[in-house]
Amino acid sequence: MENWTDSGGARASPELASFPCNAARQMTATNSPMPTGISQLDHVLGGGLPRDRIYLVQGDPGSGKTTLAMQFLLEGVRRKEPVFYVTLSETKEELLGVAASHGWTLDGIDVFELGNLEESVNPDAQYTLFHPAEVELGETTRRLLEAVERVKPTRLVFDSLSELRLLARDPLRYRRQILGLKQFFVGKSCTALFLDDGTSEDGDLQLQSLAHGVLVTEQLAPEYGSERRRLRVVKLRGVKYRGGFHDFTIETGGISLYPRLVAAEHRELLPSERVTSGLPALDALCGGGLDRGSSTLVLGPAGTGKSTICSQFVLAAAERGERCVIFAFDEGEATLLARTGGMGMSLRQYIDAGTLRIKQVDPAELSPGQFTNLVQEEVKRGARMVVIDSINGYMNAMPEERFLLIQLHELLSFLSQAGVVSLMTMAQHGLVGDRMASPIDLSYLADTALLLRYFEDDGNVRKAMSVIKKRRGSHEATIREFRMTAKGIEVGEPLAGFQGVLTGVPILTGASRPLDGDGA
Repeated sequence: MENWTDSGGARASPELASFPCNAARQMTATNSPMPTGISQLDHVLGGGLPRDRIYLVQGDPGSGKTTLAMQFLLEGVRRKEPVFYVTLSETKEELLGVAASHGWTLDGIDVFELGNLEESVNPDAQYTLFHPAEVELGETTRRLLEAVERVKPTRLVFDSLSELRLLARDPLRYRRQILGLKQFFVGKSCTALFLDDGTSEDGDLQLQSLAHGVLVTEQLAPEYGSERRRLRVVKLRGVKYRGGFHDFTIETGGISLYPRLVAAEHRELLPSERVTSGLPALDALCGGGLDRGSSTLVLGPAGTGKSTICSQFVLAAAERGERCVIFAFDEGEATLLARTGGMGMSLRQYIDAGTLRIKQVDPAELSPGQFTNLVQEEVKRGARMVVIDSINGYMNAMPEERFLLIQLHELLSFLSQAGVVSLMTMAQHGLVGDRMASPIDLSYLADTALLLRYFEDDGNVRKAMSVIKKRRGSHEATIREFRMTAKGIEVGEPLAGFQGVLTGVPILTGASRPLDGDGA
């Protein structure tokens, strides 16, 4: 039997020779990319997949390859295109089950199940020239190409290459087979996804070199919490795509992808503006208030009032009609409302009016990409103030994730460029004394740092606050006492006559005078 050779000299298998491959024909792909059916994936790919090419989708079992492929074909059905699903590894009934779990049907998708190959090849035949595996591979390829010629699909999914690899046995024959398939699809006006479970030992770098683009899906198993998935575009010829890992989830209805945030893509020139808290003494401490588009870190020991300070800024913003959102890692919405309500801060009315949203975050079910996407969605809805309560909860929610600080930096940069005021709380280790320590050094990320402390005075435990950093403009270099009462937060005049308040054990250096209030 005569072997067919492509223009580059590589030999394809004989079974491909009987089909017209139109190797000399040039691609007629349109300028517009082909949508994948996953809008955020299209965003990562720069609009979609270049048409009439073959793509490799690699990943371990359970990492989302089949779901991605189905959404790709269903998008074709929606656009009234002929689509084709070739399955070697799963039965049609299994595919129907996967589709039903998402509320889909396979109507409009031509499913080609190669079935039991042992039935299509006589096991009793004596092959003196070819190894039985070669005949089996040839039969598989012949039936596949006949079906493609019959359907003439514009979208095709081949599931999976691992089965073809087993049939080929020899790596060289396997590569020739893939090369032959690639040449066959040249000029067919067909965009094909080849799924591969990554079981090869060498990672199939040669296979990646043959494909026009490569997408890799991964499933991660943290020590606690649900599994997490992510996707990376390894290559996409001729297209400027968004690199790096992008988190995604598989939910009822398909894949939800969360593209990696690049803050530089959201730059806007916004006028400067001061955002006040509604408390003149607190605003004076902050140099007249917080700047629009700035980030503020409120840090101190547990119980000093970090969340309450943030709630005061939120209350004032909501009263001005600005949309606000609180991402609560540490307490539920009911607890937050009860706590603020006990101090005369009525937030419920603004929740009912849609001005304030409280998003309770489940730490064990969240990935960094999901959280970033949640924040972006709130900004798109018009949020002008975002509170993250707390950074401790944010870090503990993803203890095995690396580069969380870099992701947080991108998020804060995005919020700044969108003109959003962001406030973050962080609990420090310890309660009183000079051995206070932060779990992470986040002060360099924030534009403003507001430090809260307990201090002792004549047998009473009091609270003090001070702004220790503000990038945008000046601020008071004083320390003010504050109290949380049933009527809200009370901020006193700058403390005088004391030294060492921030250490927790001050020394009276000036004339003795009583502090305002009773130290409640």
